Amino acid sequence: MGDGDGTVVIGAGPAGLTAAYELRRHGLPVRVYEADDVVGGISRTVERDGWRFDIGGHRFFTKVSRVEDFWHEILPDEDFLLRPRMSRIYYRGALYDYPLNAGNALRNLGVWEALRCLGSYGRARLRPPKDQSHFEGWVSARFGWRLYSIFFKTYTEKVWGMPADRLQADWAAQRIKNLSLATAMRNALLPGRGRTDVTSLIEEFQYPKHGPGMMWERCTEEVVRRGGTVATGTWVSEVHRDPAARRATAVTVVDGGGARTEPAEHVISSMPISALVHAMRPAAPPEVRAAADDLRYRDFLTVALVVPAEFSFPDNWIYVHDPAARVGRIQNFGSWSPYLVKDGRTCLGLEYFVFEGDEMWRTPDERLVAFATAELERLGLVRPGCVEAGHVVRMPKAYPVYDERYQHNVDVIRGWLAREAPNVHPVGRNGMHRYNNADHSMLTAMLTAENIAHGADHDVWTVNVEQDYHEHRGPSRHGTGRDAPVVPARR
Repeated sequence: MGDGDGTVVIGAGPAGLTAAYELRRHGLPVRVYEADDVVGGISRTVERDGWRFDIGGHRFFTKVSRVEDFWHEILPDEDFLLRPRMSRIYYRGALYDYPLNAGNALRNLGVWEALRCLGSYGRARLRPPKDQSHFEGWVSARFGWRLYSIFFKTYTEKVWGMPADRLQADWAAQRIKNLSLATAMRNALLPGRGRTDVTSLIEEFQYPKHGPGMMWERCTEEVVRRGGTVATGTWVSEVHRDPAARRATAVTVVDGGGARTEPAEHVISSMPISALVHAMRPAAPPEVRAAADDLRYRDFLTVALVVPAEFSFPDNWIYVHDPAARVGRIQNFGSWSPYLVKDGRTCLGLEYFVFEGDEMWRTPDERLVAFATAELERLGLVRPGCVEAGHVVRMPKAYPVYDERYQHNVDVIRGWLAREAPNVHPVGRNGMHRYNNADHSMLTAMLTAENIAHGADHDVWTVNVEQDYHEHRGPSRHGTGRDAPVVPARR
């Protein structure tokens, strides 16, 4: 590899920056290009007027030891906080423990409603729904219709933007792994810390004191200190390939100074795989471009509202299952880290799951702040008139959507890249159209760097396929690696 060529990394999120850092560890030249003006991707920490807030909430927890080692190589131990994990469910004016606690649920529901839920559960056990191929049927068969409608239906439909009876059941089987009403009752009656037999029951997690962006800002500094380059505000518009040699040879990058073409021995891409296809020159065949066009994404926006500290709560976030509210989840950034907020105040992040270009996405910031403020007041979580300021952050392509055709589409793209440009390496969540968590995205980058540096033959597409869900500490099981539902395809 020539010193002037090296590897081009597209995107400075967790996968891209991990790849760059690992390549420099192996002594290889690397250049990182990030279209946005900040690093971190969805794991960035946004700063507005001295307030710092997370995009979606990022718990630093992993069973992948080399990822854990990487985190602590980048940041010293004193930059991590050990935070208690706490989340609750808001439903019709009451807060329910999550995971479900029988005593807490009984008090909140009231005796009559609790009896109705138990009766509904009994009916579901005696006469389960005939169709359990979808999320609604699968969950209501295990909890009864009333508990399903309270604790599963509304939030799921907010996140994915469609009725729950159109989501396939296999996602429920993975996401709610081992959880049932009987399990919830047993955990409530036989409490004990460190319960790990049910997905998502970790009790503590690490968190960088200034937010997850701190990790990637520091990683950027280290890549540069070790001789790599990281350019923000720089868009990779084209990836050039030599059809005869069946290799990518160069990239065209665009920044404030215009466009230029640079040589590349390898390209590691964490940009959406659909955008990568359309950046290829010569163009990919029509069937590959069609597969790229058929991939979909769910988008995300946060309205961060500054309120007096008296309206803080101990939860990292609260799930809003109340059907009267559009907000899906409310972060309390002061509970993630006191370094994110200011004395006497906290910042509550109201999260809305949207599609890019829909009405909420296009609503001006000031109207979104007013809308979110009204929802927060209507839910009774703050006193009317106490919101002091608000900020809006939009995050396009936050979640790759899995529909009935996504796997075929990804396979078409993967196959074509492997044949025609095997030195183009997709990594990370959007790079692979894989609903990865950050640790698994980082692992795909680490293995790719080893493939480039040492000629290893790691199959990065198996990452998060044979591993358990990252918050589950139970016995090893083979799994799909999928933590998103399969939704109906567009017709």
